[in-house]
Amino acid sequence: MAVDLLGGDDAPDVVVDGALRALRTDPDLHLLLVGPTLVAGALIDALDSAQRARTTVRPADTAADMTDGPRVASTETTVRAAVAAVRAGHADALVSAGATGATVTAAALGLGRWPQVRRPALAAVLPAVSGPVVLLDVGGSLEPNPTTLARHAVLGAAYATVTHGVPAPRVGLLSVGTESGKGDRARRLADPMLSTAGLPGDARYVGLVEGYDVCLGTRADVVVTDGFTGNVLLKAVEGAFAMAGGSPPGGGAPRAAALLGVAGTVVVCHGAARAEDITSGIALAAHLWRQDATDQVTALIAGDRTDRTTDTEVRTS
Repeated sequence: MAVDLLGGDDAPDVVVDGALRALRTDPDLHLLLVGPTLVAGALIDALDSAQRARTTVRPADTAADMTDGPRVASTETTVRAAVAAVRAGHADALVSAGATGATVTAAALGLGRWPQVRRPALAAVLPAVSGPVVLLDVGGSLEPNPTTLARHAVLGAAYATVTHGVPAPRVGLLSVGTESGKGDRARRLADPMLSTAGLPGDARYVGLVEGYDVCLGTRADVVVTDGFTGNVLLKAVEGAFAMAGGSPPGGGAPRAAALLGVAGTVVVCHGAARAEDITSGIALAAHLWRQDATDQVTALIAGDRTDRTTDTEVRTS
């Protein structure tokens, strides 16, 4: 796993701590630390000899600032160096808590996009009352058009099937009401498109859903929205549980999301991620790669519903 050591509000300390925890938790994990050699060296010094053997360093000294836009992806930053490592086969996946726009753009340009995907989507999994709900987009594309929303529904349905074993995902479009015609122009146009869209496998469109449906999970397994609304909703859910002093069903609110639509495994952590969030993001990236999730999702979208996990050994990262 390529880890961006300078990504996040509290980098590098939080990232170093999270990477240490990940190495100690997963004995099969190998990390490529992308960042300043002094920072990487401090992490390596805290490891025992066996853990050091599972750690390598790729020097890079410039961070993508959290206020930077996507154009920073063209400069020599740690996230761009991490993407290059994945593209060259030196790493199997990328984890970053850095600027979302820069990470998404660097991954799309450096790794390439899936067929028919113009704008990749960040998919987070919320632990709802009735089971996990895939929410996308949560920050990758802030102002998508109706066609992009419809395409993200396809991505989300395939992701729910492959990674969460939902045999027939129910897909909903987030709006301000469930009646046909509700919502802004993008929703009003996307709703009929989704009604006739060919969703992968046995997925089906259930229509418009509201915010509380995301937390309940009784109407939809996949909820599609724009990246602006999805990001605000995700952070509101986090804040609600923090204020209540408890945890949602099945665990804490997610602070990492999988980037769907690029030709590689990329996980983007919350910019305000804590050490345990970085650890979880690394674990998610390792899980997705070991289960061959990217290839399985693309195959399902293409119409190949063969479950190849029964035919191949689980990979070691």
